Amino acid sequence: MTDTVLILNNDADWFAAQLRTSCPSFNYRPATTARQALDYAPDASILIGLAPQISDQLLAAMPRLKWIHALTTGVDNLLDSAYLTKTVTLSNSNGFHGPQMSELAILLMLSTLRNFPKIMENQKARIWERWPQPLLNGKTACVVGLGAVAEGLAPRLNALGMTLIGVSDGRADVPGFDEIYARKDLADAAGRADFLIVLVPYSPATHHIINDQILAAMAPGAILINLARGGCVDETALQARLQSGALRAAALDVFAQEPLPADNNLWTTPGLTITPHIGGFSDVYPQQVLPVVVENLTAWAAGGAAALPNPIAHGGM
Repeated sequence: MTDTVLILNNDADWFAAQLRTSCPSFNYRPATTARQALDYAPDASILIGLAPQISDQLLAAMPRLKWIHALTTGVDNLLDSAYLTKTVTLSNSNGFHGPQMSELAILLMLSTLRNFPKIMENQKARIWERWPQPLLNGKTACVVGLGAVAEGLAPRLNALGMTLIGVSDGRADVPGFDEIYARKDLADAAGRADFLIVLVPYSPATHHIINDQILAAMAPGAILINLARGGCVDETALQARLQSGALRAAALDVFAQEPLPADNNLWTTPGLTITPHIGGFSDVYPQQVLPVVVENLTAWAAGGAAALPNPIAHGGM
């Protein structure tokens, strides 16, 4: 029996057109809205979409569901869903976010280091004020989490003349990194950093991996950048360090609660730059993720759940 694939995405029609050529052994139902997806849901056995857009309502409407492939790396909401039953396999899309994550990291590094927000404020107020502009060249970046994104970031920071140290319990040697510390030595590594960049996946083991002890170990002139998940950083401890001036600056793209509520005090914390979880975004995201989708659909057609390259949860196994 041919599997019906429901694609929920703004570019669902484009994905379906591409996949009908690359993976013709499936029936495709593209949906650009949640309402349209619900219309197709009862007959679909495979669901493809951005994890945050996959609702419990949609999952509950899919009695035939066997496999979800997320177009994102993060699948936290799906793993927490009561509707992700043991019979449903879950997989995600990763390995291609290096360019956009690296470029955002560099943007935030330069902006916080040079106090670019003040420059923009001065422009609005028509104030001509100059100060020495610090360089990335010669600075040290400590990267917590040495996966594919860190591999993409390393050559870019190397090209800017930076020294790189990494923190990982899983890798002892990564191209572009000068030294690698174990997680138990994170405080020592953080103490050497001009920039502490968080890229580690979120899990119970990494919840508040950047806590007050680690923040206290950082030099007063150091800068924290979190592009991983909000739960990796103790936001209360970070806010206190910034307010006291013990830490120079920080930039957060991810938060414990998203969207960040308008009444959250982080919005007005001095020295903090906030971006709205845009690290993984790009203007060519469909083209970037398509090869991952093709790889997984091809594997499923060949051998079902057991053949998927990197399943997060194996349904019925």
